[in-house]
Amino acid sequence: MHTGLKITAFAAGLAATFGSAYAAGGAMDPAVAAKESSHQDGHGAKDRPAMEKGAGEKSAGRAPELPGGLQISQGGYTLDLRTPRVEAGEPAELRFAVVDDDTSRKVTAFSREHGKELHLIVASSDLTTYRHLHPERAADGTWSAPVELPEAGGYRLFADFTPDVKNAEGVTLGADLAASGDARPEVLPKAERTVTVDGYEVTLDGALRPGAGSELKLEVEKDGKPVTDLQPYLGAYGHLVALRAGDLAYLHVHPNGEPGDGRTKPGPDVSFTATAPSKGAYRLFLDFRHEGKVRTAAFTVHAGGVAAGEPVPENEESAEHAH
Repeated sequence: MHTGLKITAFAAGLAATFGSAYAAGGAMDPAVAAKESSHQDGHGAKDRPAMEKGAGEKSAGRAPELPGGLQISQGGYTLDLRTPRVEAGEPAELRFAVVDDDTSRKVTAFSREHGKELHLIVASSDLTTYRHLHPERAADGTWSAPVELPEAGGYRLFADFTPDVKNAEGVTLGADLAASGDARPEVLPKAERTVTVDGYEVTLDGALRPGAGSELKLEVEKDGKPVTDLQPYLGAYGHLVALRAGDLAYLHVHPNGEPGDGRTKPGPDVSFTATAPSKGAYRLFLDFRHEGKVRTAAFTVHAGGVAAGEPVPENEESAEHAH
């Protein structure tokens, strides 16, 4: 983790409906996708504006940049998801591997970013379910992580990593995941400035703006009092992921500061700087640790001139819910 502004942005998964959400990723030919994919900043990209440089690039002269994470293959690597379907409401184990397209072998060497070799995110297509998992890697390169998805329907799985090879940059690969059962998609929750999770009140101050960096400040309180002893989680006092409604574009935003840098306090505020790739509705997921437990606060925000917690123009709200 580095101090200051560092943003990584990815797009993932065209998951417009639960009926078809889990078909797109599996239908793509990995060999074709590996050739046609372009590059995107990864979790470990160093001090670069989002969407400027390639991720995991192995050769130059590729086609114009496309959103990353939209494909199971990108930057010379392929996500091999062994468990594309699970049973809703039942404990399951996700198993997958990252395959090097040049050698057709599983990748077994990864750089550690925020204390982990690989970060695994699972989100439902309607953005009401979010899981940040920490899978374990076997010696042969197979990863596994326990998960229980509460509702049936379509989900998107993101593998965020940096291969441990010379000049490697971060890569985010995406694959569709289905939870079987009776699917009933939820409407995107309304924008609220303050949300409550497990007895904590988290307040969001700031606006997410398309094409321009802006500060997002989140304040954590408990029992009406500011929490001033947040504990580090993944090398920071907060970990923020943003997903765009409609296609689940993936933005990973690093905090402004880190524990031990001499100026970042352990709460109650956690500050981030983020840039939205476009107008639209986004869902923010803040992970924070206090009293030894990690909790997640979720917010709906609208990029394009509407600040968090403010009402959405009627025409904009109708367009977003039409997805």
